[in-house]
Amino acid sequence: MFKKILVALDRSEMGKQVFAQGLALAKMSGASLMLLHVLSVEEEGIPYVPIASSFDYYSGMTEQAFEFQQQQWEKWKNQGIEMLQHFSAQANTAGVNTEFTQKLGSPGRVICDLASSWGADLIVIGRRGHSGMAELFLGSVSNYVLHHTPCSVHVVHLAVSAKEAKAVEETTSASTSS
Repeated sequence: MFKKILVALDRSEMGKQVFAQGLALAKMSGASLMLLHVLSVEEEGIPYVPIASSFDYYSGMTEQAFEFQQQQWEKWKNQGIEMLQHFSAQANTAGVNTEFTQKLGSPGRVICDLASSWGADLIVIGRRGHSGMAELFLGSVSNYVLHHTPCSVHVVHLAVSAKEAKAVEETTSASTSS
């Protein structure tokens, strides 16, 4: 069946579900796991990266702003590593040989490149459910991976209960901020 499963994770609720399914598949097939987190501007919650032209307006803040941005970026990277360590420990406790990596770049490309270089025979990835214009403008990592990867792909969809919880949370926050 599968010997090497690449599990592409992010910090969302979807990431937890993707990990759970990747782990279950690895346990069933006796495969090893490679957990991947991609540092990308596409990920929700990424720290703001000030552009050089904004420094022109506030030249006195340049060094301070840069240092603050660097601190936020380091914190963001460390949180990604901590997430990977947590999931890796869970998999190892379950008896699954696991390694992990965090890379900077375009998620779709990084996932496909790692799948190829590591020799994965399955990629487990989540799908956020963008449709219509959102997917047209934002693109879809899962769609890119499906069309550019050298191996099979298992796409995890967000469970209905998690979608409903998010919709309730968004509705509640929208009504309280009005």
